[in-house]
Amino acid sequence: MSSWRLAGLNYINYSRVCARVVRRALKADLRVDAMKRDEGFIRPIFWKDGKAIVIKKSPQQAAAEETAKA
Repeated sequence: MSSWRLAGLNYINYSRVCARVVRRALKADLRVDAMKRDEGFIRPIFWKDGKAIVIKKSPQQAAAEETAKA
């Protein structure tokens, strides 16, 4: 069994960790451009009763705004 699987990671999480480590190991001038690629670009789609729920903000963004208001 793979070491990443034994650590409780799936392949996607393992590859994200590896990519982040490589980006952090780059020289400073190249690191800036590479770190921009580390930002997420996946938009999750939540489902309820067999239909997609349209959310304009991610749950993390909504929680951050609620925390900022308090």
